[in-house]
Amino acid sequence: MNLPLNAAPPAEVLASPVVELRQYTLNPGQRETLIALFDREFIESQEATGMTIIGQFRDLDRPDMFVWLRGFDGMDVRKEALAAFYDGPIWAAHRDAANATMIDSDDVLLLKPAWPSAGFDLSGLQRPVSTEQENSSNENGLGGIVVIQIHHLRSGAETEFASRFATEAAPMMKAPGVRLLAAFVTEHAENSFARLPVRAGENVFLSIARFDGTEAHASQEAALAAAPAWQAFWQTAHLDLAKPTETLRLSPTSRSLVGR
Repeated sequence: MNLPLNAAPPAEVLASPVVELRQYTLNPGQRETLIALFDREFIESQEATGMTIIGQFRDLDRPDMFVWLRGFDGMDVRKEALAAFYDGPIWAAHRDAANATMIDSDDVLLLKPAWPSAGFDLSGLQRPVSTEQENSSNENGLGGIVVIQIHHLRSGAETEFASRFATEAAPMMKAPGVRLLAAFVTEHAENSFARLPVRAGENVFLSIARFDGTEAHASQEAALAAAPAWQAFWQTAHLDLAKPTETLRLSPTSRSLVGR
């Protein structure tokens, strides 16, 4: 979808007012092992506890990174769902195999929609059934890709930055082969499941967009960089940035709900 900026869709259409962006650093050569295990064992089993597995991805620029998004209907629901899963039989059966692939799993941003209509619209999306066969084109970013830009903001700047992005920047991101999927800011509520740490003290704004491929992304970036209105937005917006923006170029796995 193109993100609606003026009229919010019905609340029941938007997924997950609380979202985690999780970036895992893996042991060399272990990403495909984790993806196969995750897509086979950790999607339906997590969703059965009340969470939504929104997307899982290969990082195109970091071969030992696995990135995924999961959502919850609230902080209390998050606490209950995570407890049910991590104390449950599926995680107990497969946690050693999963943990063996990982160096670090603590790079986690806790997020909320940047404005009322900025969450994921997952209506009409269907997840493919479990498969051991990955699409080789997706592995190389030749199919659809998801690009997450993480803007690190000075404290207190999230609301104004998000408002300006919605009215000024987001409309300029509409182009053939591009869909702005969602936008988020930091959820500053206390971590409701302390067994899994999150990055405390962060003030971020995220845009999440889907492109038809790496060439579509590069073309859009070049077009925006040359657009005077885009340049004008960032000439002002950069004053709100606390450090350089991070860009994640991600290829969805075959069972990712978004991005394919």
